[in-house]
Amino acid sequence: MGRTVPSFRYVLASEKSEWKPFRDALDKKEKREFDDMWDIAGLYLSACSNSVQLVPLHPIVISILFHYYKELLECKREVEELEQEGEILQLKHNNHNGAQQIQNV
Repeated sequence: MGRTVPSFRYVLASEKSEWKPFRDALDKKEKREFDDMWDIAGLYLSACSNSVQLVPLHPIVISILFHYYKELLECKREVEELEQEGEILQLKHNNHNGAQQIQNV
């Protein structure tokens, strides 16, 4: 027996081709970014395939959103780390200035 469900790689390519008129209206840089966005869904083919959705665009959009959500979380962690480092540096700076003021008295 053959496959009854097409591979999600094929579904992804088919969905992307349906958005060709939209892509064609973009400028050159945006077309590259648009293609990069669609490539993200390719990173989650297994999850998309296992989701078995009636509307193929749904798992594609969710995979793109999920990818950027993970990136936002990583940026948030990095900002928090930088803030902590900044607070430590500020404390060291304040302690150093305080010690100098005591010595000057």
